[in-house]
Amino acid sequence: MPDNDRKPSTLIIACGALARELLDIVRVNRMDHITVECLPAGLHNYPDKIPGAVEERIERAADRFDRILIGYADCGTGGALDRLLERHNVERLPGAHCYEFYATSPVFASLHDADPATFYLTDYLTRHFDRLVWQGLGLDRHPQLRDDYFGNYRRLIYLSQITDDGLVAAAQRAAEKLGLEFEHRHAGYGDLESAVVRFSDRKAV
Repeated sequence: MPDNDRKPSTLIIACGALARELLDIVRVNRMDHITVECLPAGLHNYPDKIPGAVEERIERAADRFDRILIGYADCGTGGALDRLLERHNVERLPGAHCYEFYATSPVFASLHDADPATFYLTDYLTRHFDRLVWQGLGLDRHPQLRDDYFGNYRRLIYLSQITDDGLVAAAQRAAEKLGLEFEHRHAGYGDLESAVVRFSDRKAV
């Protein structure tokens, strides 16, 4: 007899910047039927390459899993990721970027409306700020370019996922390097966790 209570084997193809959080969500919620595979976080610097990298993983995984969830928001692809996923009938996480689903859409909209000139950090971006932002934008070699990149920003908001005084201090140092006002808001996993749990709870078709 078929096991109607069996949860479908699920693959989350995710941005490497979400690896720690997704693995924690899977572990805490005992979702043993879910496998997480991550693409390099550095793709965020090249959003035009995200759809192709995601499609390659989808095609490789199609015969191994009952269903797939894409662990990306739009992430600067300008709708290209959504058009790809529509062709494959695959869902992704909600929102335009990880800041939105961590903060939740209503809170993020409120933050944006209050001050659009805001730069955001998450736990991952705070841990890797020097490599991904400072060095990634060449500011270690050409610090005079800082105002070209960040002159239109006024504040930096650190949306933390875990409670860690060391990360708060690191985010504050990042704000100082960028010449921005600093604000810390603890967001937790926000809509990331609820989206994964909802997707997991669906019955196999």
